[in-house]
Amino acid sequence: MTDILGLYPDELLEFITGLGEKKYRGRQIFEWLHVHKAASFSDMTNLPKSLRDRLSAEAFISDPSIIECQVSSIDGTRKYLLSMRDGNMVEAVFMRYHHGNSVCVSSQVGCRMGCRFCASTIGGLVRNLSTSEILSEVYSIERDTGERVSNVVIMGTGEPLDNYDNVIRFIKLLSEPEGSNMSQRNITLSTCGLVDRIKDLSKEDLKITLAVSLHAPSQEKRLSLMPIAGKYDYSDVIKAAGEYAKITGRRVTFEYSLVADENDSDEDAKLLSDQIKNILCHVNLIPVNPVRETGFHEPDRMRVERFRTKLEKYGINVTIRRELGRDIDGACGQLRRRYMRNQD
Repeated sequence: MTDILGLYPDELLEFITGLGEKKYRGRQIFEWLHVHKAASFSDMTNLPKSLRDRLSAEAFISDPSIIECQVSSIDGTRKYLLSMRDGNMVEAVFMRYHHGNSVCVSSQVGCRMGCRFCASTIGGLVRNLSTSEILSEVYSIERDTGERVSNVVIMGTGEPLDNYDNVIRFIKLLSEPEGSNMSQRNITLSTCGLVDRIKDLSKEDLKITLAVSLHAPSQEKRLSLMPIAGKYDYSDVIKAAGEYAKITGRRVTFEYSLVADENDSDEDAKLLSDQIKNILCHVNLIPVNPVRETGFHEPDRMRVERFRTKLEKYGINVTIRRELGRDIDGACGQLRRRYMRNQD
């Protein structure tokens, strides 16, 4: 059966004409899928019933089941545990900001990057998500909330650049003018620093924001937190990010999870600023979410503010991530991890 949600407009037209239908039917179906976010062919009421029946027999629309939805009593953040057609589960998060609604999507089931402070990587990588499955995270949340999503961050479970082709197709489909028409400037892709793929991404002519999960001021400290540093040296990651900014003209975000007594000292702030001071960038400080299996803890608020002040003193543009959903399983992978433990 054809995975119809992941087709570009021209591919969908080719599929529909291959069924002996007129091209305009393909445009109608694309609109149903990506504008009206139809979850079934029966919803496509301006199509002949005979065509809807044939589509049901020869194609499918990715529509994950909502296994659980945690809602923060503090800020209304909604964390979803979604089950795909094969039973594999991923997490997605719906957040409300003054500038619009944002969804954080997963790009893989599990993750093989092994970052020591992250729950997503516990258990390793199961498989990549298809383009349609990533899209379905956004669309199913829009259907559930009844609210439009204007911003997407590819920052949930998985390493997006480890699922490169499907993620690039996702971005292009999400920003397709005939479909959701989301501005690429409202899409952020977060990577732990796959240097070769960052170079590939810079050639895609996309207007997205690249966020590099740096989390350390030096190769030695990064290697202690992120095994991927054993393959991609710290200096090479910094260089690739700088080249990306020059080629695209887009400011790079360096994400920096502050871990108490690991990477939050004054010396760490000075080292970090020395590494990135000549790059078009800003630093997003993230007090680490406590994860039971890791033993890591966030610094106190005074320590976080001190780190920010030090970076600003050295001329670095810096923000502290707004903490949403702290009363629910906020960190990537926590909800899925808890659910799986309870099933054992």
